[in-house]
Amino acid sequence: MLAAILCISGVSTVLISCRKANTEIAVPTQVESKELIRTSQSWDGVELPDYLEGRPELVAVKYVFPAGQKLGWHHHPVMNYGILVQGELTIIGQDGKEKVVREGEAVVEMVNTIHHGENRGNVPVVLYMFYLSQKDLPLAVQHPEIPLD
Repeated sequence: MLAAILCISGVSTVLISCRKANTEIAVPTQVESKELIRTSQSWDGVELPDYLEGRPELVAVKYVFPAGQKLGWHHHPVMNYGILVQGELTIIGQDGKEKVVREGEAVVEMVNTIHHGENRGNVPVVLYMFYLSQKDLPLAVQHPEIPLD
């Protein structure tokens, strides 16, 4: 393995050469940050509600959706957003509006609006969601009375 240090614009980067794959991997030598999303709207363009009053409860959940899996119709009574780290998830509003979230993208979910999600791809979807909630509030309310197509 061959390693070299480059200094470009004052940022040091270590390049590691791997003969096995014949590729070079840039490894940062300092903390990097990239803002993925900043918004006050859900993915469908609707303004998010004001924060709840009272003590907050922050919840982080990892979801894994097998290929071909459909979630039932549901709504979220609290604000939430997430990062899709694998696969591709299609979110469908009850009005038929769709949003495809791809690997590496952030999404802000609808609040108090019925929708569902589908993994139309061939690989599992891995999604990390972050909820701004309060104790004893559900993260989602299911609507089994609405059939999936």
